[in-house]
Formats: sequence, C-alpha cells, structure tokens
Amino acid sequence: MELDYLKSKKLLLVDDEPELLQMLQTILEDEGFTRIVTAKSVAEGISAFHEEKPDCAILDVMLPDGDGFSLMSELRRISDIPVVFLTAKDEAQDKLAGLGLGADDYIIKPFLPQELLLRVYAVLRRCYQNENPAVKLAGSIVDFTKAEVQKSEETIPLTAKEHALLEVLYRNANRIVTIDALCEAVWGENPFGYENSLMAHIRRIREKIEINPSKPLSLLTVKGLGYKLVIEGRG
Repeated sequence: MELDYLKSKKLLLVDDEPELLQMLQTILEDEGFTRIVTAKSVAEGISAFHEEKPDCAILDVMLPDGDGFSLMSELRRISDIPVVFLTAKDEAQDKLAGLGLGADDYIIKPFLPQELLLRVYAVLRRCYQNENPAVKLAGSIVDFTKAEVQKSEETIPLTAKEHALLEVLYRNANRIVTIDALCEAVWGENPFGYENSLMAHIRRIREKIEINPSKPLSLLTVKGLGYKLVIEGRG
C-alpha cells in the first residue's frame, strides 16, 4: 500500500521547543510513522542527519545556535533530502526565504494535526511516490497514479477534486473525516460555503466507486460529522 510505503520513511524533526517537538512526534507516531529522529539545534540536526540518514526533515526556522535556513543549506550540500519549514504566522519573509533556498513546503504555526499530515504526505509523495498505488474497495479499485477507477470491466476517470477528496479519505482510512476538514483540504484555507459542493462531489464519487451508490459499502456518511472510507485490512 502506498501509505505504508510513505510511513516507512525516516523523518528528522528539529525544534528547540520541547513541547512542540513532542507534539510533532506524537502526531506523526499516531499516524503510523515509526522512524522518527529528533534534534533541538542546528548542531544536533547535522549530527542526527549524518548518523541516521533521514528521508525528510521538518525544521523550525528559529534555533538556539542558528536557524533552519543554515541547517537546510548544510543538509543540501550533501543531500537532496526534502525539507519542510515550521514558521510563525507573522514571518512572511521566512516563508519566502525558505522557498527561495529550495524548501519543499512550509507549515504556519499554530497548525492542525491534519494539516501537518497532509503536507508531510504531499512532500513524501512527490519525492518518494510508490510505483503504482492502487486501493481495493468493496466494489472497485482506485488507482491514484492514473486518477482512475476500475469497476467491473469499466475504467472511469476521476476529476481533480474527486481525486483530492479520495486521497484525504484514504489517508484517514476507516476513520471519520469531518466535513470542515474535507472542505479545507480541497478548497483551501477558507472552506466555508462549500458543504453543498462537497455533497455533490461525494455523490459523484459514489457513482464511480460503488456497485450500488444508494447503498454504499466503501464511502460512508457519518451523520452530523462527516465521511469515512472503509478499507478492509486497514486499522
């Protein structure tokens, strides 16, 4: 499975705030990431990189012996490891500087756990995408690489929004994803007013993935909360 492949990647977390560092580690471990290395300074980050050879780094901008930019520059001298920056809300120049240096993404503090996971998955997927991730559902197979659904003898294309919604639901397989979280993931930072659009997209997705869309087995509605994608064998 693609997510199992991505979760096998080793992550380096660098932040000098013990509470934030622990929160990052807990969010990622709860999601299933098991290979996590932590550091609290530029020097510790460089040492951890050489010793552990991580696949992705999440770096705070402000560190006690320098900053995340200098740490990234040092890492990039010897590796093309993807880098995600943590930056405060009012530090717009930090975002621009990080992206200008070649960072793969940035996360503005404070952030929601799901935002962190979405961004980490997106970076890992871009850099380490598995060859042919396909997900078997009760009545169909979703191929995320080709953005297609295989049902019976039919191949059905997914639209960009349908693909994005299914990806979010798949990353949270067998768990409820709230309406707000789905809207925010697909329509951006101001998702209000998209609930009707979401319902329309869910209906069209069911027509593509379910044998009987009026009696769905895979994409379930959890009344008053959101939706859940049921995949056998996933916790």
